[in-house]
Amino acid sequence: MKKKQLVLLLLSAFAGAIIFSSCKKLPPGLACDCNCSPNDLVATSSVYATGLNLPRGLKFGPDGNLYVAEAGVGGTNLVTSCQQVIPPVGPYKGSDIGSRISEISNGQRITVADNLPSSTDAMGDIMGVGDVAFIGNQLYGVLTGAGCSHGVPDIPNGVVKVLPGQQWSMFANLSAFIQTNPVAHPNPGDFEPDGTWYSMQTVGEDLYAVEPNHGEIDKIDKKGNISRFVDISATQGHIVPTSIIFHDGSFYMVNLSHFPITGNSNVYKISLQGKITTIASGFSMAQSIAFDKAGGIYVLEGTTNNPFPTPATGDVIRIDPSGVRTTIVSGLNFPTAMVMGPDNKLYISNWGFGPPLVGNGQILQVSITCQDQTVKKQS
Repeated sequence: MKKKQLVLLLLSAFAGAIIFSSCKKLPPGLACDCNCSPNDLVATSSVYATGLNLPRGLKFGPDGNLYVAEAGVGGTNLVTSCQQVIPPVGPYKGSDIGSRISEISNGQRITVADNLPSSTDAMGDIMGVGDVAFIGNQLYGVLTGAGCSHGVPDIPNGVVKVLPGQQWSMFANLSAFIQTNPVAHPNPGDFEPDGTWYSMQTVGEDLYAVEPNHGEIDKIDKKGNISRFVDISATQGHIVPTSIIFHDGSFYMVNLSHFPITGNSNVYKISLQGKITTIASGFSMAQSIAFDKAGGIYVLEGTTNNPFPTPATGDVIRIDPSGVRTTIVSGLNFPTAMVMGPDNKLYISNWGFGPPLVGNGQILQVSITCQDQTVKKQS
């Protein structure tokens, strides 16, 4: 090779390295495009799994498969021997069985824990298992449709440990904990004596569960001991927190807020000392939160431009580190939860609440890519 050709080759390689290093850092799986901006992100959604009974919280297990909490089919047992939830939400009718936890492997649903409690409120909404989480290889679920006030007097709301053979055992009694450790400012207008646990996250060897009705996040250690991490009601009032995620040393949380719900939900940052800071606002019926590897925050909205939940109006908004907001996916039907997969795709529980929709629940998979504006201009 001649000296001049070698110099040109080295210069070309050097220039290529400069261009590559100047590309915006995006999650693996997103195209590295020097001209990529938040508005250039393109999402493609597809149905990943079907046949679910009101899918709620989602987590990927250490085996790489997706695990889903299902609210189930509800119940018919009315119990009057304990404090009830007042109308219009109560009273509830429950069942000792009716909900489950499923594993999705290659798009197929497999039951991993069965015959968990399920209940139906007076407005027709169903609750059962709220979310799932792993500590190592051990799978846990958090019950939201159990307890005497939900028509299930023999099984409290709590964290359950999933056992072989679709079996489970009670790991931590959350009903008993909240009844003996009330928050500072409970809301008497729709008070739930057994709580309505919505989401759960793992941090190290501890579980953190969110209770929206009372307004609290509680810690469950590996021995099943429960303690209060933060009383959200004490500083924020009745904001109805729904979901948390632990990211870069802090918790991030979204909330449902009050009806009418348009524009009243926020994104909060919670320090390990329990200090709560609002970092983004103006969302509607925020149900879940996720991060990508570029630091983008994804907010799942249950409905938009409507004061009450409305089909085909849910969406996902991405907040870029620069602050720019982009609608990633829209037209969702009563979505309830979202998780970023190890493949850097979003997974969303669709048809997760509302009128009984037994067997109609879906998990959607959303692939996000970056348009190559340079290529578009040259073509």
